[in-house]
Amino acid sequence: MLSVGNAAIVLCGGRSRRMGRDKAALPFGEETMLERVVRIVGPVVDEVILVAREGQQVPGEFHGIIRDPAEGLGPLAGLAAGLAAMRSERAFLTSCDVPFLRPEYVSLLLRLAEGHAAAVPLVDGYHMSTSAVYSREVLPVAERLVEERRLRPFFLIDAVDTRVVSADELQVVDPDLRSFRNCNEPGDYEAALRDAGLA
Repeated sequence: MLSVGNAAIVLCGGRSRRMGRDKAALPFGEETMLERVVRIVGPVVDEVILVAREGQQVPGEFHGIIRDPAEGLGPLAGLAAGLAAMRSERAFLTSCDVPFLRPEYVSLLLRLAEGHAAAVPLVDGYHMSTSAVYSREVLPVAERLVEERRLRPFFLIDAVDTRVVSADELQVVDPDLRSFRNCNEPGDYEAALRDAGLA
């Protein structure tokens, strides 16, 4: 399989139970939340892979949509599906509900991941495992953990050579760390629209 450098894996197959509607399809200005995230990461990477659930209607016109065969098992299973489909050496993993994601943050994390199996931010004591970089070499470990139903992303982070990235390192390109701000509930979404001047 020919490597093309860096990829972005966008997880968009969640059930959005707390939001009450599909987060990928939420309007954000003249685009959907998913379209916005893809537009942000697209110029920074060589390929974008969307991981959706079986039967999900994905809003917009996209190439590179794959279906998660282990739907319902969380982001670790989605990561494994994305890594298996990509041609790149490493991938930035993100959810589809981060409208303030900064391309400079993605680029920095990809650079910091070089020479490591993963690069994961540690912010306020939490590993930001769904806003991190993983190399293709972690795929067998991720698949084994999914098979064993050890689905917490920390199990993967702990099992491979992980470069832990501090908030201070990231604030050089994202001073307010807005790249981590997601929209899990209607109130989060409404506040994001207001802050973007779109309410």
